[in-house]
Amino acid sequence: QVQLVESGGGLVQAGGSLRLSCAASGRTFSTYAMGWFRQAPGKEREFVAAISRSGSDTNYADFVKGRLTISRDNAKNTVYLQMNNLKPEDTAVYYCAAAPLGVASGNRNYYHHWGQGTQVTVSS
Repeated sequence: QVQLVESGGGLVQAGGSLRLSCAASGRTFSTYAMGWFRQAPGKEREFVAAISRSGSDTNYADFVKGRLTISRDNAKNTVYLQMNNLKPEDTAVYYCAAAPLGVASGNRNYYHHWGQGTQVTVSS
């Protein structure tokens, strides 16, 4: 079992940056692939980015277009999402999630553990 706690969300102007963090409990963090998902009001939760358990492979949604970078530090049991050049359409609650996989999957169904989410609001 792994518990996840996100932080780093907030209000930022368009073009600005934020760095989200997700701290995981337990000793098995390095056995999980990690992902970030987001959910805007009235929309389905969608995949943003994922990273393999070793950190060697990453996977991004098409809309990321080089603006977001996922990384992890297994020694600190933490996964990060660096978000640059933010746009108003990036406004959403961002969730981190853990999947008992080695690969960086974008399939939400593989992710068994979820954090509570952190709000990101981008003003125009």
